[in-house]
Amino acid sequence: MQAIDQIFYIVVLIMSVVVHEFSHGYAAYLLGDNTARLSGRLTLNPIKHLDLFGSIILPLLLIVSNAGFVIGWAKPVPYNPNNLSNKRWGNLLVAIAGIAANLVLVIVFGLLIRFAPVLGIPFGSPFYKITSIIVILNLVLILFNLIPIPPLDGSKVLFSFLPLKYRYIEDFLEKWGMFLLLFFIIFLWGKVAPLIFIFFHLITGVSLG
Repeated sequence: MQAIDQIFYIVVLIMSVVVHEFSHGYAAYLLGDNTARLSGRLTLNPIKHLDLFGSIILPLLLIVSNAGFVIGWAKPVPYNPNNLSNKRWGNLLVAIAGIAANLVLVIVFGLLIRFAPVLGIPFGSPFYKITSIIVILNLVLILFNLIPIPPLDGSKVLFSFLPLKYRYIEDFLEKWGMFLLLFFIIFLWGKVAPLIFIFFHLITGVSLG
């Protein structure tokens, strides 16, 4: 992969995770919590959200090592669940807001790819490469964040529906989450990742590979 492609991958990933985290903070803000705004994180300015390792170093290492996938994260936007107006579903709404934002990017740019021939854009042009990277990276973020292991959003979705009698599951996952997540990435991500190609084809009408 050329250096310019590597830089573009990282730029797209950074902007995608920034949109993801901003959406968490904005959802919390709409539900009555000002924590993100007061901490200066209710912004799309990437400098406010960057995590040196998760946003730059890790993605770059994955790219140059030809790991086969690119993933990363920004600093989590802080919010106070106690301030949310919806005590029952507030955490769930804040959690899915980030995933929903990435889904919007997937749909918008995916449909641009699907209707590119109608717009007279020739297949194989830089347009396809740029939009495809945006769609793929956001599909990766969606799939990755749906994993029900802390600290990912999928865990908050799971915990929102978990009956009280099963709260010991939440305690277990909170305690061992990072180890379980590492295990998932190393041994199970390869089994899940093909879904990205399936969804890409369904949305764009273009097959990868």
